[in-house]
Amino acid sequence: MIRAASIVRTAPVVLLGAQRFEPTLGARVEALGIRGKLAIITAGWQERETDDADLIAHLDGRTVRLELHARGEQVFRDDPELAAGHRARQDTLRAMQDFYRLRLQRALEAERAVREAPGPAAVREEAQQACVQAIRDLDDWHLAQCARVRARFETLYHPSDRPAVRRQQAILARLLVDCEGVCIAGGHVAVLINRMLMFDLKTLIGDRPVFAWSGGAMSVCDRIVLFHEQHGDGACEVLDRGLGLVSGVVAFPEPESRLKHDDAERLSLKVNRFSPATCLTLPARSSVVYRSGRLSEADGVEVLGGSLDPSVAGQ
Repeated sequence: MIRAASIVRTAPVVLLGAQRFEPTLGARVEALGIRGKLAIITAGWQERETDDADLIAHLDGRTVRLELHARGEQVFRDDPELAAGHRARQDTLRAMQDFYRLRLQRALEAERAVREAPGPAAVREEAQQACVQAIRDLDDWHLAQCARVRARFETLYHPSDRPAVRRQQAILARLLVDCEGVCIAGGHVAVLINRMLMFDLKTLIGDRPVFAWSGGAMSVCDRIVLFHEQHGDGACEVLDRGLGLVSGVVAFPEPESRLKHDDAERLSLKVNRFSPATCLTLPARSSVVYRSGRLSEADGVEVLGGSLDPSVAGQ
């Protein structure tokens, strides 16, 4: 099998707003001149993976289900040892996320306390930037720890060499042969990225165009950031590395219901924290194309703390 690292992608990745109520996927597919079949990945829906009649109808039935969640469950039934190792890995990752979240809350509280404290502006600003750097260092440390746990799992179990995984990869490769593009929906983003990594979808996708929205848009970036500011504290937290089809972008889908746009300080912190990545919101009916390391053809997206280069829009 060709390794993903050897593939140089030239095909676009189209990031879209949520598709459930105001679908625009069909129009973006047509704009790229795709007339053939499209593979659909709905693993984030878990047991509802095949509840995709609306999506299939929207794409005029030109779809091929990859059913990554069901295939993963079959792998675990066929290979109990791998299943046990996977459960242990996920338990570890969840515990790490919990402890990271505790540390992150304290780091965010420190940044807010410094930002609101009285005193000389220059001194306060320097202290505040040190707080932001501490948050960035914590994010990076957490990502490195997640990578360490995943690397140890690979070393112990060699999942790509196990017959149960290879059987499903072979089926997926055959299903993708006649597909001109791949659509990645949302749902539970951790399940989605885990299934795509299990079957090495980055390699299998190759240089096909990719259309991704909601959790799918988050998963194709090189860093997955969870957020939901409209409920509770809603602090952004880094989950893990993504598929890496889109670099230098942090995707914030469905900002209408999940971001507090009127909180300038919170938005500014996001920009500083994730810099130099572009913090990109994806509201309903929006879209943007990522190709060869740059964004283009932006429609309705918003960059937190700035704007896209004017040449990006309307290309």
